[in-house]
Amino acid sequence: MKIIAFAGSPSKNSINKKLATYVAHLFKNADIEILDLNDYEMPLFSVDIEKMIGQHPLAKALLDKIASADFIVLSLAENNSNYSAAFKNVFDWCSRINGKVFQNKPMLLMATSDGKRGGSNVLEIAKNAFPRYGADIKATFSLPSFYENFDMEKGKISNTEFDEAIKKIVSEL
Repeated sequence: MKIIAFAGSPSKNSINKKLATYVAHLFKNADIEILDLNDYEMPLFSVDIEKMIGQHPLAKALLDKIASADFIVLSLAENNSNYSAAFKNVFDWCSRINGKVFQNKPMLLMATSDGKRGGSNVLEIAKNAFPRYGADIKATFSLPSFYENFDMEKGKISNTEFDEAIKKIVSEL
């Protein structure tokens, strides 16, 4: 099984990328590829720019990565209760090529933040919206208070309750 994991954040030290990486590696016997949203940086989407340059090759490249996956692990950053602007921009470019951006792939959808709500706003928005764009969301997971519940040195969830919860989700997938 090939898993594509990434974060909806352009931060070089993205806590969502750390979570997605840890969780992807919980899957047994999987070929895991961790993507970096920064590798898909494109101009701010507008129909005017799209008319000038056409379909952006980086959007096509991301869609090809998604097509190659058997499963997607995605952890979204929450900026002002919504997607990060970087993720939304990549998503917009991709959706112009294929309205089913996630290509009916099964997905584990997650979010984390340094706050107690763990990105629950963006998680709820995505949970409701992504199925219209071809996401087959199999489970969701929110990790609150990232810096209290994740061991940065070991690269894993340190809170036993949350760690057991995500391991149970993964084992059932």
